[in-house]
Amino acid sequence: MVFEGLSDKLQNTLSKLKGKGKLNEKDIDEAMREVKLALLEADVNFKVVKNFVKTVKERALGKEVLESLTPGQQVIKIVNEELTNLMGTSEVKIDFSKKPTIIMMCGLQGAGKTTTSGKITNKLKKDGKRPLLVACDVYRPAAIKQLQVVGKSVDVPVFTMGDKISPVDISKAAVEHAKKNGNDVVIIDTAGRLHVDENLMKELQDIVGEVSPSEILLVLDSMTGQDAVNVAESFDKTLNLTGVVLTKLDGDARGGAALSIRAVTDVPIKFIASGEKMDNIEVFHPDRMASRILGMGDVLSLIEKAQNAVDEEKAKELEQKLRNSTFTFEDFLDQMQQMKNMGPLEDILGMIPGVNNKALKNINLPEDEFAKVEAMILSMTKKERIKPEIIDSSRRKRIAEGSGTSPSEVNKLIKQFKEMRKMMKQFGNMSKKMGKKRFKMPFPF
Repeated sequence: MVFEGLSDKLQNTLSKLKGKGKLNEKDIDEAMREVKLALLEADVNFKVVKNFVKTVKERALGKEVLESLTPGQQVIKIVNEELTNLMGTSEVKIDFSKKPTIIMMCGLQGAGKTTTSGKITNKLKKDGKRPLLVACDVYRPAAIKQLQVVGKSVDVPVFTMGDKISPVDISKAAVEHAKKNGNDVVIIDTAGRLHVDENLMKELQDIVGEVSPSEILLVLDSMTGQDAVNVAESFDKTLNLTGVVLTKLDGDARGGAALSIRAVTDVPIKFIASGEKMDNIEVFHPDRMASRILGMGDVLSLIEKAQNAVDEEKAKELEQKLRNSTFTFEDFLDQMQQMKNMGPLEDILGMIPGVNNKALKNINLPEDEFAKVEAMILSMTKKERIKPEIIDSSRRKRIAEGSGTSPSEVNKLIKQFKEMRKMMKQFGNMSKKMGKKRFKMPFPF
């Protein structure tokens, strides 16, 4: 995962300070040397590292820290604040003041621009917008078809005029189409290009001159490290970027780009993306990212993920079923699917305060167990899922064969399910005895 190495090193360095009752200048110097090395190894821009360490050191040597009863905690607080400042202090939202709002996507070839355009479109649609995707990559073979596939996957229309019309004319026609058809957001997917290609960069300038986009977003592959900052500088000089989208945050990138871009270019990171699914994108919050890096968790993002993944009506219906002991394997399967929508379990646990990368490595995450349970439930007939008590030895054998498990594992699942259902009913009875109007059932995991 991105930032994993940096996160481990910073947490180890700062944890040494926490154990000391008093700090002196030598302690601060040693810690700052380690912080500097950790940032440089994470591919953060040298000038950015130099200024960051200087600022933290100056603040750490102040009375606020040296005379504090918890000096180590104060230093961590300072590092957290300065990391947040480095990445931009707070989130920067999309400007929706113009109707329609025009967002031009640009970037190098292979940065994931078309997929990212689809992800942003999907997010805006969920936020109540009526977006239109525009195919302006007339150079790459099958680029138009790729955008149409992406558009279909998120159920959003794609405006195309083939590959014989200029991208400038396509953009202009797309905006007129959006006005006539009630699309309040137009997302223009331009061709990937090298920032040194003057002709293609001139084309982008011409599109800007013709349609005056509210947002010019640069899609950057976080795996490219410091070169991503150079690319951002070049595109910004030509186009006056309004934001950056960092992709492939689930890779083993060192994270230097995220910590350098805002400081070097003053262009905010607006979104971060990971994975191939259209839901794998989120608004970039500098304060939350700083907390994740320092192992402080990210509770707000965790809550947002849960709210987006869990159907509220289904949750209420489930609670009633749990109370009445009518909860079935069908319901259990549905809950598993909703939990999977929140993303990898490792990412979810990483957002919990106090659960750092080192701790996660020592936890056996039950992803394989989830897959086994899902396979066993899917191997049951609908009747068996609703009435698990009818599952006898021959049925267990059939379910085991269908799911690639053993009859004993099927038996264990059924036994655990019955115990869980019994426990949930007891919770329901307890709430009635306590006279509460509403008793929140625990999540069935």
